[in-house]
This record gives sequence, structure tokens and C-alpha cells, in this order.
Amino acid sequence: MRLIEVGEVFGFSSPMKVQAFEPGDPELDGLDGLVPTVDPAYRFDPEATVAILAGFEHNRRVLVTGAHGTGKSTHVEQVAARLGWPCVRINLDGHVTRMDLVGRDTVVVRDGRQVTEFAEGLLPFAIRRPVALVFDELDAGRPDVMFVIQRVLERDGRFTLLDQNEVIEPNARFRLLATTNTLGLGDLTGLYRGTNVLNQAQLDRWSVVANLDYLPPETEAAMVLGQVPTLAERADGSALAASMVAVAAMTRTGFAAGDLSTVMSPRTVVNWAENVAVFGSVEAAFRLTFVNRCDPGEWPVVGEYYQRVFDAELFPDGAAGGDDA
Repeated sequence: MRLIEVGEVFGFSSPMKVQAFEPGDPELDGLDGLVPTVDPAYRFDPEATVAILAGFEHNRRVLVTGAHGTGKSTHVEQVAARLGWPCVRINLDGHVTRMDLVGRDTVVVRDGRQVTEFAEGLLPFAIRRPVALVFDELDAGRPDVMFVIQRVLERDGRFTLLDQNEVIEPNARFRLLATTNTLGLGDLTGLYRGTNVLNQAQLDRWSVVANLDYLPPETEAAMVLGQVPTLAERADGSALAASMVAVAAMTRTGFAAGDLSTVMSPRTVVNWAENVAVFGSVEAAFRLTFVNRCDPGEWPVVGEYYQRVFDAELFPDGAAGGDDA
């Protein structure tokens, strides 16, 4: 492994140094394909990045919280990408079971005969290897299933594989991280239906909790330009990206004030920018990307935001929704 300067690699001032894998490191032993691809246009939030890096460098259990679309999972993956660290991401939902995580007995053919063998799940697979395991949307997992990782969250992180009467000693470079929208307190806004209240004993085992908020406007605009080459190539691309982010910021303020029930995430802004090239119109792309997702009673509010930024009517014909394109 090699020691890297955080300030040089992640684009913000920091005296911190962390270890990273060299390409082809023999310790990875064929896990190179699990290392995420570096996105050169990605912008890092300093505080959240330092928290995630602490998880990698000091083997801390890191829980990243924040609103949808702030890039929580992507943030973890992009940190892993720059560290050359294999990363396995599990999207939790109500259908993920204990057997999916731990493993199950399967029937295989050996020497022409059917035999039963235990096939390990992703949890023991990751624990045995230098892998960063990321539980995406931790609060969407079934509470009974989440107890499976209770022991792994502790400092030594040993895992008892009951099916095989085996206690697994974790690899020295195994890391465990997770993301969540609701701080483990359940859905208080109506935005994240299907999420659960997390067990407080488990929450207490996450040694680092980082909050990832929306990026500063200028950073978010730069991210949009980096993600959407067709916008960056326009003469007015920078100004247009800044205007799109300004509209998004207004929707977030409106949501916090109770004026809107839907909010524009950075992902929505990127989709809007991409759709400008598809539909050939900023206005039409905005309606088809975001406005049509809003309650019709809120369209005048969204139209006001658009008018204040672009100095143009979103619905020039006076109709609430207008035509699609």
C-alpha cells in the first residue's frame, strides 16, 4: 500500500494522510474488478469525506446520513475508487433476507452426484477479504435481518457463521459503512416510505456518523457541468448550470417551508441538464424532469421559482402544466 495526501487527491485542504492500494496489489488477489471507477468530475464534501476516510484508515464503522440525491453512496464509492479499495454495495429492501447476507445450502453436482453445499453470502465473503462493504439505505432493511450485522459492528468485528459452526476473523482491511435517509428515526416527512426505525443499540455501534448535505451552489454547478458534457460545451453552459442550481435551491427552501412536497436533488438537476439536449428547450426539459412530478396545485409555486431565475414564464399560455415539449 502507499500513503497519499488527502489534500492532493480529494480537492480540499487537509493535512490528513491515508493508505491506498497500489494497482495490482497482490493483497487484492483478484478483487481489482470490485474497485469503483474514478469519476473525475465528482466533487467531495470535506467533512463527510474526512469521516469516510477515517473509516477506511482507522477501521471505524461509518454511517452517512442525508437527503436523497446528495450522493451518499456515490460519495463512499468515489472515496474507495481513489483509494483503490474494493467495494461491495448492498441495496437493502424488504426482500433481502438473512440467507442473502449469510448464505444458504445449495444443491450442486459433484462427480455426477447431487450433493448439498453451503454457499456463503456477501457478508462472510466481504469479511474474509480487504473489501469495503456498504449497506445502502440501511433504514430500509428488515429489522430482524439487520440484527445479523450487530456483532460485526463491534470493534473486533468477528462474525459467527452458525450454519458452519465457524467464527470468522475479519480481514485486517475489511471495512463496513452504510447510508441512510432518516437518521434511523423513521420517516417523519413522507418522502421515504418503506423505511424503518433503527434499533438504538445498533445505531450506537456506528462509531462515526457523517451528515452529507447539498453541495454549495458553485460546487454543485461545477458538478453538473462535469456530469453533462453537452451542457459544458454550450457557450452559456456555466450560466445555465448556475441558474438550474438556483432553481433547485429554491425548491429545497420551499420544501423546508412546507410550500412544496417534492424537492430537486442534485440528481434531478443533472437529469434536467441532460434533458435540455434531448428536448432542445430548458423550459420543456424542466417540466418533463421535475414539474410533472409535483402536485398540480404546486405548479404555480414552481413556475414562480423558474420565473425569478430565468425571467421567463414557465407556462406562457396560462395553463398550469403547459404542453410537454
